[in-house]
Amino acid sequence: MTSTPRAGRRAETTQESRRLLITAATELFAERGYRQTTFEDIAARSGISRGSIPWHFGNKEGLLGAVVDHAVVRPLAGEPDTLDEALDTLVAFTRSPSTKLFATLVGEAVEPGSAPHKWYADLHESLRRRISTWLGRADLPADVNADELATVVLGAVVGIHMQWRIAPDAIDLNRTYDTLGAVLRSVGIT
Repeated sequence: MTSTPRAGRRAETTQESRRLLITAATELFAERGYRQTTFEDIAARSGISRGSIPWHFGNKEGLLGAVVDHAVVRPLAGEPDTLDEALDTLVAFTRSPSTKLFATLVGEAVEPGSAPHKWYADLHESLRRRISTWLGRADLPADVNADELATVVLGAVVGIHMQWRIAPDAIDLNRTYDTLGAVLRSVGIT
């Protein structure tokens, strides 16, 4: 069975609506936070009807998941082959306007039971596992555990990102990540 031109256009319109809603929600969550952003705000910013949001995402938490996937998970999806590649990815990720979302929602994320709390916890766990797997390929000193080093690395990256978002003129992102690279090279990461 082949699809009709009308079905193809409908699918394109659906994807475009979804993209516009995710873009608007990303911007608004980054500007106002998750709790302070309403479906009405997202509809007004996106130009898509308010009723489309639950149709596409189920609820506000489903929309948050789509936003996180778009703004955080996908940009960090690739597996770097080298430390330099990983650091370049981190610099680009930190500079991305959509990652302001990551910094804005952290205040809400510290509250157990909040929607941002769950996705932050899940995201951090996933990132620690990925970093640990990557670090495990290196010849680490016997007293350095890959899982614990992954926590340290993620902590450094999150801290660098937060400091840069708060005072971008005070943080030289390239030099800071170069310094992180030098520290990791000192324990055998290449």
